[in-house]
Amino acid sequence: MYDESIRHSLFRNSTQLTDSTTSEAAQESDSVVQFRSGMSLAILGTFLFALKSIFIKLAFAEGVGATFLLTLRMSLALPFYVLVFWKLRSRSDEQPISRSDVVRSLGLGFLGYYLASYLDLSGLELISAQLERLTLFTYPAMVALLAWMFLGETIDRRIIASIVLCYLGVLLMYGQEKTLTDGSDVRQGVALVIGAALSYSLYILFAKPTMQRIGSREFTSMAMIGSTFFIGVHFVITEPVQSLVQAKPIVYVYGLLLAFVCTVLPSFMINEAIVRIGATRTTVIGSIGPVLTMGLAIAVLGEPTSIQHIAGMAIAIVGVSLVAKK
Repeated sequence: MYDESIRHSLFRNSTQLTDSTTSEAAQESDSVVQFRSGMSLAILGTFLFALKSIFIKLAFAEGVGATFLLTLRMSLALPFYVLVFWKLRSRSDEQPISRSDVVRSLGLGFLGYYLASYLDLSGLELISAQLERLTLFTYPAMVALLAWMFLGETIDRRIIASIVLCYLGVLLMYGQEKTLTDGSDVRQGVALVIGAALSYSLYILFAKPTMQRIGSREFTSMAMIGSTFFIGVHFVITEPVQSLVQAKPIVYVYGLLLAFVCTVLPSFMINEAIVRIGATRTTVIGSIGPVLTMGLAIAVLGEPTSIQHIAGMAIAIVGVSLVAKK
């Protein structure tokens, strides 16, 4: 009887140990899967966002301005966000969203998708697509520093090195741009895009807690709906309403591509990536965006290239590689 009791005890302890080991292995596997999927979403979303500058430049060449194009882009994207939000909220198991989270989502939409987008497009009217994307990349450093200052997050050596390398690419591009175009336009354009980067940094920094409470898709939909309202008010105040139907047909094609391919899809991808791998890592991965935009701008828009352009690309790629592994 005593021996039998010992055997049962040993068997039970062995089973518990095995179950514990299996549980830990499963959790580690889930963590790896979540990390890899978050990385994939961040990279693909960044690529789709990189196409934005190209389509905007093509639309500008057809005679439209930043306010018109942003209004067209957001108006075409709005029905999709409304539909997604309605489908998500119509599920029976959904918990109600608090009024404070609704207000936060709309306010963050103002920062991340209205103000940042408007300043970015206004700057893009004055500088090349390549310099615009590299300048916009200043937001990862802003996010990391703001998170360190106000949220107590740490910055490891790889992230610091990545940011430094990517800034070297920005400096190379800026110096090249000044030799090719009017210096005052370059300074004004860069200042506008830096303002866009700061606005987007604040969005990135404060969006994650709200997304975790209500879900990234619900948050994204509300933020985009709010930003569409803000740009609509802006347009009504500053532009004749009838101009929305007076542009060339190709402009509406560009607007549709901007709305769905460069706004709807990547906005969901990037926000979900923030939830899975964190704001700092997601934003630093975004440094691949300028590299992609430079290549597209050279190939599609015929923008000039040089050794400095190529060096900037190479440095940025090295920077991205530093955060490509967990």
